[in-house]
Amino acid sequence: MDTFQIAVLAVIQGLTEFLPISSSAHLILPAEVLGWPDQGLAFDVAVHFGSLLAVVIYFRSELWALLRDGLGGLVDRQFTDDGRLAWLLVLATIPAGLIGLLFKGFIEVHFRSATVIAFASIGFGVLLWWADAVGKRQETLVQLNWKKALGIGVAQALALIPGTSRSGITITAGLMLGMKREDAARFSFLMSVPVTALSALLLVFDLLSLEQVPWGAIFLGMLLSGVTAYLCIHLFLQFINRIGMAPFAIYRLLLGAVLLWMVWG
Repeated sequence: MDTFQIAVLAVIQGLTEFLPISSSAHLILPAEVLGWPDQGLAFDVAVHFGSLLAVVIYFRSELWALLRDGLGGLVDRQFTDDGRLAWLLVLATIPAGLIGLLFKGFIEVHFRSATVIAFASIGFGVLLWWADAVGKRQETLVQLNWKKALGIGVAQALALIPGTSRSGITITAGLMLGMKREDAARFSFLMSVPVTALSALLLVFDLLSLEQVPWGAIFLGMLLSGVTAYLCIHLFLQFINRIGMAPFAIYRLLLGAVLLWMVWG
């Protein structure tokens, strides 16, 4: 890829990583419409690190409190709200980690197609819309228990299906379990830290096997993806209670329809 393509794809990734609209659905469009080549391993590493840095920097105070109180609770056997939330996040991460290790290769071979992405975008978009409409939207992160955290974690494993959207399915699960919009989104974003960190680490090991590493492309992609993702997190949390999930659900339906038209038209 040339510099322009890297920049465009990095911005697309940053915009879609934390919005409930599926980054994989958007990254397939340049290849299908413009005939661009596959973004490659270097780009995957760059945007993973970019989005990881964005969420860590944005939630730096909360993450420090979670780490401090989560580990501190093991010592004095008394958990604060932050300490309890830290271990709920660990619990919620387990299902996606296990299923990813077992089936990631199978899913990438058999499910990574425009048709699957289109139907996943539409189907889970409808589910997001429904969850936002019928959810009670009353519970906060303080009220979250281990059963609900595990349920959201199981939902996160569905994001291995391209087109699902990791943030979309976890926010959907949170809303279905009665959480407020902002709290469901905040838990989803915090959940992304261990998952993204693990994915980035695995990609780095693959990157080390390459004879030539395009460091320029890596740093450019990481920077643009990180800045864009940071802005998306901030704006999403600022406006989600006002606008709800309907605009994102409608957008997913339209995007899925466009992908199906491209495949079947």
